[in-house]
Amino acid sequence: MKLTDKLDLLMKDKGISSRMGLSKESGVPYMTIVNFYEKGTENVKLSTLRKLADYFGVTLDYLVDDNLANNIGISKPGEMVNIPVVGRVSCGNGIIAFEEIERYEATPKEWLNGGEYFYLRAKGDSMTGARIFNGDLLLVRKQEEVENGEIAAVLIGEEAYMKRVYYNGDQIILQSESLTNKYDPIYCPPNDAKIIGRLKKIVVEV
Repeated sequence: MKLTDKLDLLMKDKGISSRMGLSKESGVPYMTIVNFYEKGTENVKLSTLRKLADYFGVTLDYLVDDNLANNIGISKPGEMVNIPVVGRVSCGNGIIAFEEIERYEATPKEWLNGGEYFYLRAKGDSMTGARIFNGDLLLVRKQEEVENGEIAAVLIGEEAYMKRVYYNGDQIILQSESLTNKYDPIYCPPNDAKIIGRLKKIVVEV
């Protein structure tokens, strides 16, 4: 079920008969709601989803996951957890360390399925084909192995890269997904690249 279909059901449950009424009650701008229906919901801001989830008393996952269509009005907004936004990552003696923490980002606990998490900020346009744009916050689950073809944070020297990871024998291939196709793959011997985490979510800030 699409987000707009869920909104229609939730509005009916609340006795709201118009998009203008939803805007007044939830605090979400009227044109933002109109654009959900007319232009799609691919680039909805996290702050907007939080407002809607809080107003309707549902979880963020319920709103964004098309496969969740039950328990309307029953689930409550999840607990928030502060996750560090990391400016620089180092890996000395095989131990991953966060050397610069810019701030902490309040994150829905329901996004976290065990393990340790951190945020990196996307830089450049090398992953726009995967809908990762310059300035986006990238929620990363800290782990040293990922499956072939998954998007991961990979440390090369002192620089962390967010790339799709492929394996060719002992070699690690870091593949960009730019809409302009201007970036060549990076071929790394295993000792030159260290996987530090798997991409969990992309967060577009207001």
